[in-house]
Amino acid sequence: MPAGASEKRPSRTKAQQRAESLEQILDAAEYLFSRNGFHGVTLRDVAERVGIHTTLLHYYFRDKHHLFDAVFKRRAGATCERRMAALERYEQEAGDHPTVEGALHAFLDTDLDLYYDGGESWMNYGAFVARVSNSQEGAAMMAVHFDPVVLRLIGILKRALPDYSEQELFWGYHFVTGALMNTLARTGRIDRLSGGLCKSEDFPAVKLRLARFMAAGFLALKG
Repeated sequence: MPAGASEKRPSRTKAQQRAESLEQILDAAEYLFSRNGFHGVTLRDVAERVGIHTTLLHYYFRDKHHLFDAVFKRRAGATCERRMAALERYEQEAGDHPTVEGALHAFLDTDLDLYYDGGESWMNYGAFVARVSNSQEGAAMMAVHFDPVVLRLIGILKRALPDYSEQELFWGYHFVTGALMNTLARTGRIDRLSGGLCKSEDFPAVKLRLARFMAAGFLALKG
């Protein structure tokens, strides 16, 4: 190639262009839904954030419900697969002697790592899931995608705490998921309350403490 000549980049195919446009739309919708919820976002809001006309948005999604579903499903598989694999590994390692804290580490740490290491997009998805988990619109989606992982955790907890009733185990999980979703929401309240000693973005600090704290709570339920 002659000196100074610029190398031509291969032109993108139409399929690649569509895929890139779709990702941009999903990223924009994920960001907006994570901050404003389902009812606080319009298709026009998403189109404006991407810089496209609303008509193009309708080319990909029939309505806001379908867009919302697509945002949820895009990353749900990855987080569920990772947590399920972590729980399976823990069961194999623990053998006949699983512990509550060990099971919770497998369930919580993998997810916290995924969101934190995944950067802004995954952190946005975490906040999005936190909103979905407390909404009627998201109940069915949470059941389809996340319930199998939760029930796998409950199965290990039953073995770790054979004298506990299922009622106590499910209440324990309820408290665990509440703390996790509050963390994923990253509201900044802990930053203000602590005068900056604790930060909503500091998932490694949460990971260091959450499973141990919640394990103690499970054990206290027996009292």
